Amino acid sequence: MVQSNPRLSFLISEKIGDRWITHLDELRNLEPFAEDHEFRKRWRETQEGTKAELAAYIKQRLNIEVDPQSLFDVQVKRLHEYKRQHLNVLHIITLYNRIRQNPNLDITPRTFIFGGKAAPGYKMAKLIIKLITSVGDVVNHDRDVQGRLKVVFLPDYNVTLGQRVYPAADLSEQISTAGKEASGTGNMKFAMNGSLTIGTLDGANIEIRQEVGEENFFLFGLTAPEVADLKEKGYSPRDYYNGNPDLKAVIDAIAGGTFSPDEPNLFKPLIDSLLDRDDYLLLADYQRYIECQDKVSEAYRDLDRWSQMSILNTARMGKFSSDRSIRQYCQEIWKAEPIAVKLCGYDGSQEGIGVRCDL
Repeated sequence: MVQSNPRLSFLISEKIGDRWITHLDELRNLEPFAEDHEFRKRWRETQEGTKAELAAYIKQRLNIEVDPQSLFDVQVKRLHEYKRQHLNVLHIITLYNRIRQNPNLDITPRTFIFGGKAAPGYKMAKLIIKLITSVGDVVNHDRDVQGRLKVVFLPDYNVTLGQRVYPAADLSEQISTAGKEASGTGNMKFAMNGSLTIGTLDGANIEIRQEVGEENFFLFGLTAPEVADLKEKGYSPRDYYNGNPDLKAVIDAIAGGTFSPDEPNLFKPLIDSLLDRDDYLLLADYQRYIECQDKVSEAYRDLDRWSQMSILNTARMGKFSSDRSIRQYCQEIWKAEPIAVKLCGYDGSQEGIGVRCDL
């Protein structure tokens, strides 16, 4: 965070000092400032500057103009069906269909940003990447959209590029099928940089939501026990497809070649997978995801309140320090006691863990 988000790091240190950098739990001292209107304004201005930098990079790298004032909706992670990047795409097409039905629709402008890589032999994941870029080609050039939606896929995603993306995100997409994510660390990076999370009760989302507060987290979807129960009873994705006109319109648009006019059957393997098996329950979670995203759009209209939620996300992320994790392992698992160490260059007046070595 200190390296990738210097603007925000400076603002935090200005208010609570810089000890939080090595003692992350001290971020809690930031909480009272969430009630300070002037600080919320400065927080928002800091984030807007970072978003403008990413927008400039996107323009230079991809020649796509995005509005820094729009909601930056970000999903950067390994491409895998259980991580459900294609559920995110179903939402984009839903919004696109709404605009096509009513070109004057008042919606919250969004920039959807994707990044990540697929394993070399993972054809379905690669097809999802193709779907993202194909939807982007259509949405980004449709005059009816008027810039209210933009879709960006960042090529060659790596840690260096991540340092541009994490600080600029307004919304972090952590939408894996409940019960599939072992932990997740990207969600921690996003939240610590002030991004709000939309996600399922999966992996580290569970603890993040507990820490930042339910009111500062956008929750949707089946729980892990509900996923197991639905599959045990016999899950029929076509029932959801046939019973939801909006979902059907989205699936039919993909299947009908709206986003691949030169190759109408390009996405047939993906559509067949969703309608015949849907191993990761996208169609079962679709409606609740859309409803939750509508709440996100409404929340972003009140930028002052959004900034307050953002500050509290950062302030309450101290628990996820690796120092705390290792200390807890020592205490609860390994039963190892700390050993006092005299650190180099210190005058000897104090000894112990946590004393800084200033040479």
